[in-house]
Amino acid sequence: MPDTTLLFAMGAMLVVIGAFAGVLAGLLGVGGGIVLVPAFFYAFQTLGYEGPQLMQICLATSLATIIVTSVRSVLSHNKKGAVDWDILRGWAPGIAVGAILGVLVASQLRSTTLQAIFGVLGLVVALYLGFGRQNWRLGQQMPGGIARATMSPMVGFLSVLMGIGGGSFGVPIMTLFNTPIHRAVATAAGFGILIAVPSVVGFLFLPIDPANRPPLTIGAVNLVAFAIIVSMTLITAPLGVKLAHAMDPKPLKRVFAVFLGLVAVNMLRKAMGY
Repeated sequence: MPDTTLLFAMGAMLVVIGAFAGVLAGLLGVGGGIVLVPAFFYAFQTLGYEGPQLMQICLATSLATIIVTSVRSVLSHNKKGAVDWDILRGWAPGIAVGAILGVLVASQLRSTTLQAIFGVLGLVVALYLGFGRQNWRLGQQMPGGIARATMSPMVGFLSVLMGIGGGSFGVPIMTLFNTPIHRAVATAAGFGILIAVPSVVGFLFLPIDPANRPPLTIGAVNLVAFAIIVSMTLITAPLGVKLAHAMDPKPLKRVFAVFLGLVAVNMLRKAMGY
C-alpha cells in the first residue's frame, strides 16, 4: 500500500490534471481523455501498480470521467444552440456499436499493446492538430449510408482503445465534411457520451487482478481518480466552452500538438521497453 505522502502528491497532481483536461475538452475539442490516459498511467505506475492490465484501468477510468464531462459540455454548448442533433442521432448507433467492440478488444490486449496503440493514434491526432487546415474538405455535408455506417463504428472503436471521448476523431471528421468548427466541437461532446456510457458499463465487469489494481477500483474503473477528475472538470469544462466561443484556439492547438506528440512518442518508447 503506498504511503500517505505519495497518495497526497498523486491526488494533488490529479487535481491539476483534471482542471487542465476540463478546459481542454471545451476549448480545443480534442477531449480531456487524451491527457487523462497518460496522466493516469504515470500516476498509477508511480504508486507501484504495473500489471499487464494497467492500461485497461487508465482507459476505463478516463472514459468514466468523460461521461460526466461530456454531459456537462453538451448542456453548455446546447444553451448556445451549437449542438447538431441531426448528426448526433444519425451517428449514435454506429458509435455505440464501435464502443462496445472496443471494450471487447481492449479487454483481451496487454497493457503494452494498448500503450503502442495509444502512441500511434496519439501521433496521428497530434499531426492533424499541428498541420491540419480548416479549409480541408472531403465533402460539403456529413456522409450517410455506407460511409456513415463504416465511419461511425470506427470513431467509437478507436476512441475506446485510446480511452478518449468523441472530440479527437469526431471534430476532424465533421470539419472535413463542412461542419463549422464550433458546431463540430459541441456535437463531438455528444459523441463522447455515446462512446463512454456503453464502454464503461463493459469495463465495470472486467476482472482485474486485485494485486495489480489501485485501491477502490471496481472492475477497471478507479473511483479515487474518477472522483478527483470529475470534481475539477465540472468546474473547468464550462470555462473551456466560453473560451472556445470567445477566441481563436489555433495557436493553442499547435502548442498542444507538440505536447501530445511528445506524450505519444514516450508511450511508444515505454511500450517497446525502453
